[in-house]
Amino acid sequence: MESKNNKHLKMQQTKEAYTAQITRYTPTAFIFLIDQSVSMRRKTTLYSEEITLAEAVARIVNNQMNELVLRCIKTNEVRHYYDIALIGYGAEAYSGWSGELAGRDFVSPEEMKNHPYKVITVREEKRTRKGVQVKEVEKVQWLEARCDGSWTHLHKALDKAKALLETWMEKHHDKDCYPPTIINITDGEFNGATKEHVIQQANEIKAMFTNDGNVLLWNIHVTPDKVEQVLLPVSKDELGGNEYAETLYDMSSLLPSRYNKPISDLRGDATDERHVAMSANVDMTTLIQLMDIGTPTNISQSK
Repeated sequence: MESKNNKHLKMQQTKEAYTAQITRYTPTAFIFLIDQSVSMRRKTTLYSEEITLAEAVARIVNNQMNELVLRCIKTNEVRHYYDIALIGYGAEAYSGWSGELAGRDFVSPEEMKNHPYKVITVREEKRTRKGVQVKEVEKVQWLEARCDGSWTHLHKALDKAKALLETWMEKHHDKDCYPPTIINITDGEFNGATKEHVIQQANEIKAMFTNDGNVLLWNIHVTPDKVEQVLLPVSKDELGGNEYAETLYDMSSLLPSRYNKPISDLRGDATDERHVAMSANVDMTTLIQLMDIGTPTNISQSK
C-alpha cells in the first residue's frame, strides 16, 4: 500500500502547492495563538491611543477575524470558507473565545457573526477626502484582552493547536484545501519547555499537510519598544545574531512564493527568494499589516 508521504510527494510533483481555491467544500482553517502573560500589560500606542499590548493585540486580532467573516458573506448567507480557533496562553493554554462562544475550539464564520461577544468604540485611521484622519468607530469583539498569565507556556498552546489540527485533518487531509495557518503573537520568550522541545513541536505541526501543501506556522514577536524590526527574513543573516529571533526563525514556516508581493510591499524591497514566516520587534502598525498578509484571500466567488 502506498504511504501518505509518497502520495503527498506525488501531489507536490504534479500540482503547484498553495494554489487551491477556498470554497465551502474545500475550506481552510486559522488558529490564532495569543500570549496573555503579565508582560502584555506593558503600554503601547495604537492609532495615537496609549493602551496595553494585550488590548492592542486583541483589537487587531478581532479586527482581522471580522475581516474574515466579511469575506464569507455572499448575498444573504455567511458561507463556511473558514474554521477559526482562538487559543490564549499563559501558565495554561485555553479557548480564547468569550461570551456565548466561550470554551469552543473551531468556530464557523456564521457562528461568529451571530454570536459576537461585545461591540466597543475605538479610534481608527480612516482615509477621507481631507487625508488620513483618526475617527471613532464601532468594532465587534470575540477575543477579550487578558494579561494575567504568570508564565509564557507556548508549548501548551502548540500542543492544543496540534490537537485541533489533527481533528481538522481527519475531515480535510485528502481534500484540495488551502493548508491551515497558525499565527502566534507573543511579546517575549517562552518558558516552561526547552528551545529544542518547542522547535520539535513546531516541526511536527509544519509537517502536517493537505493536498495543497503543508501547514503554515507564523511567529510574530511584538514590542512597545522602539527597536529595529525584523520582518519576514529570507535568511538568518537578517537577525543580527539575536538568539530569540533565531529560535522563532527555526520554528516558522518557509512561505510559498505567492506571499512575496505583499511582503516586498511591506519590506520595501523585492526578491525571488522565499521568506520565513517570522517577525521580531514588531510595532502595532506593522502587526496589522502582517495579519493581513497572513490570512489568504483566494476565495471562490461562486462556491
